[in-house]
Amino acid sequence: MVRLAAASLAGTAIEFYDFFAYGTAAALVLGPLFFPTVSPLLGTLAAFGTFGVGFIARPLGSVLFGHIGDRHGRRPVLVVSLLLTGLATVAVGLVPPYSAIGVTAPLLLLVLRFLQGLGLGGEWGGAVLLTAEHAPAHRRALWASFPQLGPPLGFVLANGITLGLSACLTDAQFRSWGWRVPFWVAGVLAVVGLLLRTQISESPEFRGLAGGERARLPFAEVARDHWRLVLLTAGGLAIGYAVYYAITTWALAYGTERLGIDRTVMLGCIMIAVVASAVATPPLALLGDRVGRRPLCLAGCVAVALWMFPMVALLRTGNPLLMTVGFVVAMLAFIVTFAVVGAYLPELYEPRVRCTGATVGYNLAGVLGGAVTPLVATALTRGGRPPWGVAVFLVAVALLSLACFALLPETRPVPAAAPAADPSPAPDAGPPAGLPGPREGADASDVRVLPAPVRGGPLQLPGGPQAGDRGDGQHRADDAE
Repeated sequence: MVRLAAASLAGTAIEFYDFFAYGTAAALVLGPLFFPTVSPLLGTLAAFGTFGVGFIARPLGSVLFGHIGDRHGRRPVLVVSLLLTGLATVAVGLVPPYSAIGVTAPLLLLVLRFLQGLGLGGEWGGAVLLTAEHAPAHRRALWASFPQLGPPLGFVLANGITLGLSACLTDAQFRSWGWRVPFWVAGVLAVVGLLLRTQISESPEFRGLAGGERARLPFAEVARDHWRLVLLTAGGLAIGYAVYYAITTWALAYGTERLGIDRTVMLGCIMIAVVASAVATPPLALLGDRVGRRPLCLAGCVAVALWMFPMVALLRTGNPLLMTVGFVVAMLAFIVTFAVVGAYLPELYEPRVRCTGATVGYNLAGVLGGAVTPLVATALTRGGRPPWGVAVFLVAVALLSLACFALLPETRPVPAAAPAADPSPAPDAGPPAGLPGPREGADASDVRVLPAPVRGGPLQLPGGPQAGDRGDGQHRADDAE
């Protein structure tokens, strides 16, 4: 499990590094370099528009790579998605500015950003599913949280390089060629990630599915049978994307352009907050293994709704210490929810469509929360007034997510109780009525099996205990394994 989790984490961090390198460049330099014929505000909006294209491409990538993951295995998804994102990112660093090739420059950015999003659309599902389907049931949230560390680590890596370049180069040098260096570094990182991922074994859950048990058209099956579940998970996860990109893109641009704060100071404040969210993720995931996934999701939404106005007020001060406090608390608030989604989403779907369903829901949330937020937030900050409209927008997204999670069921595996009488079933007896049994050919004691959950919840969505989960008496042996 340690080697698998490390490989999943490394690859996810590299892919999100690629994605975040573009976001930082969009906030700092892409507007004047690729959209110089418009005002600074419109140039920033245009740069964020190309940034948003990556999010629009992510659901399409989740459909494409979800099909591969459900038909051919989770492992191929990890290799192909990393290769696609890495090549597109290196190419972004090679695109000449508008002054050299005219309108072709922003068009090339648009295409490459689309390819970045397409690759990243398959990354999360492949990495999380491989980890979750290998993990013991009673520690599934903990192990599945390791790929969730990829986004903050990728952000720290991308912005750490940008911060170092900003400190060592003049402003003219950074705008001329320094901003391209993080994109070129992506090529080296992609090679390292590919070497790690070729050593990963396929998910035992996928290997246990016979050819006839695999969905012929996974997306069609998800759209027909699980559309409500996809919409609810997308709405629930939207708040995490909204808060994350409000801080890492909009606040970065607002602080440097409107408040006149040095970009190294803004990047430093934001990076501290991102590191804090990464440190908090494993303990919160472990708590999710104890108390459940849904309670933490609800608590995170409430915390975000309560903190958005204080965060904007602290940002408005321009004081680095106060801004850092605002960002740290906001990041910790939303990570309460995102720490457990690596286990939560796979547990909501049956194995035959799990890669497609979980990945589409996760990436559709990126469109709702990530693509829209920088654009809306920038549009709401015109003039010299405090950006309270941004706080109102984020609170509204938090309340939407709260409502969606309230309609989803709990999926945490419940330890089996010790039988009070003779536990031996009749020779031909099947599983108890209403509970799913292990799939054909699987050992009933295999804690890694993640079959289709039982029906439950306010909308009769999948939920409840997972078949094959064992009681606490076996946990030490599972951990040792």
